[in-house]
Parts: sequence; structure tokens; C-alpha cells
Amino acid sequence: MCGIVAYIGHRQAYPVIIKGLKRLEYRGYDSAGVALLNHGVKLYKKKGKVANLEESTLGRDLEAHIGIGHTRWATHGEPSDRNAHPHRSANGKLAMIHNGIIENYASLKQELIKKGYQFLSDTDTEVLLYFIEDIQKNNSSTLEEALRIALKRVVGAYVIVLIDQDNPDTLIAARKGSPLVIGIGKGEHFLASDASPIIEYTKEVVYVNDYEIAIIKPDELILKNLGNERQTPFIQKLDLELAAIEKGGYDHFMLKEIFEQPHTIYDCLRGRLDVAQGTITMSGIRNNMEQIKNANRILIIACGTSWHAGLVAEYVIEELCRIPVEVEYASEFRYRNPIIHKGDMIIAISQSGETADTLVAIERAKEQGAVILGIVNVVGSSISRISHAGAYTHAGPEIGVASTKAFTAQLTVLTMVALMIAKERATISHDRYIHLLNELNEVPEKVKHALENAEHIKAVALKYKDVSDALFLGRGYNFPIALEGALKLKEISYIHAEGYPAAEMKHGPIALVDESLPVVFVATKDTCHEKIISNIQEIKARKGKVIAVITEGDEIITGMADDVLPVPEADELIAPIISTIPLQLFSYYIGVAKGYDVDKPRNLAKSVTVE
Repeated sequence: MCGIVAYIGHRQAYPVIIKGLKRLEYRGYDSAGVALLNHGVKLYKKKGKVANLEESTLGRDLEAHIGIGHTRWATHGEPSDRNAHPHRSANGKLAMIHNGIIENYASLKQELIKKGYQFLSDTDTEVLLYFIEDIQKNNSSTLEEALRIALKRVVGAYVIVLIDQDNPDTLIAARKGSPLVIGIGKGEHFLASDASPIIEYTKEVVYVNDYEIAIIKPDELILKNLGNERQTPFIQKLDLELAAIEKGGYDHFMLKEIFEQPHTIYDCLRGRLDVAQGTITMSGIRNNMEQIKNANRILIIACGTSWHAGLVAEYVIEELCRIPVEVEYASEFRYRNPIIHKGDMIIAISQSGETADTLVAIERAKEQGAVILGIVNVVGSSISRISHAGAYTHAGPEIGVASTKAFTAQLTVLTMVALMIAKERATISHDRYIHLLNELNEVPEKVKHALENAEHIKAVALKYKDVSDALFLGRGYNFPIALEGALKLKEISYIHAEGYPAAEMKHGPIALVDESLPVVFVATKDTCHEKIISNIQEIKARKGKVIAVITEGDEIITGMADDVLPVPEADELIAPIISTIPLQLFSYYIGVAKGYDVDKPRNLAKSVTVE
């Protein structure tokens, strides 16, 4: 989950790397470091954010045209200067950065200790580096050969980048399970975990595949597999603008991304949804429709916020398509022995397209004959490449760690997919189909309208910023939104929050209710509306504080609740895309009021590329 940046070329490497690390800081911010190569390896690293590293290098020798940088999210070893990357080899000639986990590092470390190696950190990365060095020394091999041998022995996930004092015009990188993109310039190359540090310099990139090694010089890029066979780099053009990764005048990326949602949802619909013609055009779905519509079962695999999108999709697909749906945590699915039949359809949902558990889960399902449908945001990501078909959400880069615009884009895409399948299966009436197309088409404007209540939501948030617990409740389509609202509050404000189906409240959680507990109801008008009113009354009878997300004009709940967060009226199947908006703002304003860095919540990283 760490961020890596490397540069080789005619520019000064340090400014390129530092700027890149700042753009990747959402991937990890426990510590940061750089290694520069100029008459030897110069190493600078510091616990904390990239700004701490930058301050510590003032006045130091930073002259170099080749270098590597890293911002860390700790897995092995606590955040500290000594555990920060890059790490240096025992002979001092090599430096390496690493994203991932080496699972058999402990046994390798014991072997190396017996050979007399002394370790300066607690990391698995240093173990891998020493192992590479040991192979190189004992076999009189090149660094490339030693790396190839080492990677055949190690177990786990990795992206590594090496610099070598004896080869000052070469970077060597390798990848398995974690993302690596190489930007191609004129007489220069840029390496990073994603495209955000690269877009300023070039739009031509190569996405490195699993089990590939890259040998990079200023004017040359060579890709090889672990069998030492040359691979042809596939050069792609980035569809990304620099403005998309800047704050654009907002205080935080999270706030910017919340307010971008009218545009990102519109971009998600644009070119796909045609109300006048009554059509949805998604070629990845259309080209595989025969297999999709005849699936006996759909399994949705995801983690975190994407899992909540999957829960909404379960309700929508079963309602419209009449196909049984199961929603699985990828981290659990991959470690049990699930029953997969040939022809089962797997929908994998991931903002980054690199989520480690989701990747492994779909690889195993694919081996058993399942059709894989990927719903991802990042073009060229691993999940998009190993899926049989799928759809991009077109939400643009999401820098804030807590997912907002990616979530609503996922809901939008999944709803369109469900409508396409339902039409093909003839499980939806024409009138209902056209009605839902119109409802979807109106979502961007309704989200824009919901955002106009931001100041009111802020005022409500400030009333509850000092609570220690919160309960989020919803029924039907609103239950997953309650789960998502609770997750956002936990992520951003560190307030303990739980989401439950409203009817389950009486089966335990109601014991928590007293005059100090805020209970957030997602209570927009739907077929469960009268039931949710009864649940609100049960909370009020026990002196709980009620905050309700309601449909505009709902006077009944307004008269019962302590605070209401109104949203425009929408069909209950479409409403979740809109009703999540006030909960995003509610969490944001509480986090800011408590003085937290809402873009980089503690202990969290954006893309979970390790277990």
C-alpha cells in the first residue's frame, strides 16, 4: 500500500521524486525516503509525512539524475526512521524501495543471519535486498540475474525498484501483485505506483505486468519475464489532466471529491445512457451479454466501501433481473473453499483495480470457469486486465483516502448493468425500464441539489462532533447506505459507529440507546417508510437523538427527529446514490471540526495492495 516514485533522465531527480511522493502520500504516510545515485548512494529518510523528509534534506547534497523514493504504510516494523524506505544493501552499493509483503521473509532472514548479515531494520524489504545481494555475490552474477533468481524464491506481493552504484545509468524494477506504471519521456523515464506523479511530464505510459522485470535507462526500456524472455512494452496514452489531481481551491481533496459528484456521475452516464432512444450502451457488457444474462448466479466480490456498493447492487439485480446474488468480502472468499460453477458470474468491484484480496479471489474464480466482470475506476489496473469484461466508472482520480465519488460512480454503473441485464432477460416492464432511465438521468442534478444543503449539514455535524458512538440504521436499499455512513464516520472522525438494518435494532443494538447516543436513520420515502417511522419512534421513546436523511417535504419524520438532512425525491432503487451525499458531508465536517487530516486518516491507505 506504499507509494513509490523513481526517475532517470536529464532532470534533477530529487524535485521530481519529492513532488511525486506528495501526490502519492494518500497511499501511505508513516514515513518517507529517497535514495539518489551520484558517486555513491545517498540516502535520506524520515518518519512522518513527506514534508518532514523535505525539511530534513534542506542544505544536503541532492545532486543526481537518477533516484528512487518511497512513502510508507507500515506492515513489518513500526513507523520509524530506520524502517523507512529506501533500504541500503550490506555493501552499500544497492538501494531498494518495495511495495508489498514478502511472506517468507522470516525464513530468508534466518538463512542470512547464519551467513553473518546484520539487519538494521525490522522490514521484510531489507531481507529481500540482502537476499538479492547475497545471490549476486555468491554467483558472481549481474544484479538483473540475481533479482530474477531471488524472485523465483520469494513468496508474496511486490513492486521493487533498485539502483546500483556500479550501474549508475540504470534502474531495475519488478512487479507481482502491486501496481507499477512507467512514464516514457524524451531521454527520461518516470516510475510510480499510479499515474498521478507522471502526468505532469508525459502521457505515454507502460503498465508493467505481473512477473515482469523492467531494465530502464534514460533512453531505453526493456521488459523481460522471469524466464529472461523479452516482452514487448504496450504503450498507452493517459486520459488524465493535471487539474484532476490538484485541490482546485478546496480545503481538502475529500471535500473537492464530494462536490465533484454531479460531474463524475454525469461522466459515468455520458455516452452510455440515452433517454430519448431508451438505451444503455456499455460495450464490455453488451459483448458478453449472452453469458451474463444466462448466469445461474452472480457473486459480487469487494472490500470496504466497494462491498457496500455490492450490497446495493444485490438488491437492484435481484429486484430487476431475478438472478440470485451473493455479496462476499474478498478477504474471506479467497481463504475458504467456495463453490464456483462454470458459468457463474463474478462481479469484482474496486476503485483502484489493485485491491490484493479482490485480485486473488477473482483469479481463483476464473480458474474454476467463472465469468469475471470488473467494475473499476483506474484504467489499465490489474482487475481491469484480468477480467473477461467490465466497465470503468470514469470518476477520475480519487485522492482522498475515504471513498466518496468512486462509491456513487460504482452505484451508477452497477445500476446501468442491472438495467441492461433486466431488459435482455425481459424481467422488467418497458414502462418501468424507461422510468428508471429517466430517474438515473436526473441523478446529477439531484446530487447537485443535495450538495446545496452543505452549510445546514455542517451545522448539524458540529452539534455531534464530541460524541463517542453513533448508530446508523436503514431498511431495504437504504441499509447498505447506513453501513457506508457508519464507515465514513469511523474513517474520518475516529468515532465508533455501527450500521445495522433498522429491524435488527431490537435484536441487540437498542441496548446502547440513551440520551447521549445519536442514531442516524437513512429514511427516504420507499416501501419501508412506515416501518422506519416505527423504528424512529422506538429510539425517541428511549431518549435517543435522531438524525434522519429524509426525502424533501417529509413532514412526519421532520416532526419526530432532532435533526433532518433532506435530499430530493427519487425512486427507491436510485435513491441510494443521492442519500449517501449528506452522510459524506456529515462525516467530513465532523472530522474537520475535530482537527483531523480528513484526506489521510490515521492507519489507512487508499489502495490496499497487501493483505
